[in-house]
Amino acid sequence: MKTAISLPEAVFEQAEKLARRTKRSRSELYTIALKEYLARHATEEITEAMNAVADRVNSKQDGFTALAAAKILKQSEW
Repeated sequence: MKTAISLPEAVFEQAEKLARRTKRSRSELYTIALKEYLARHATEEITEAMNAVADRVNSKQDGFTALAAAKILKQSEW
């Protein structure tokens, strides 16, 4: 699908340089970037998938494991 977007000139130039350096088309570069952005912001789907896996494994956590996991998740960039 074709679409038109507006970008700040500096962002466009950086993207052009990266596309040339990585030998990708502009469309391919923007597609990769948007997929990564969408994946990083799909926290609800990620949480649902992780919960489904945990339910299937039927793992039990002790208090220490639960606290450690919560601490790691808080420090993780989503």
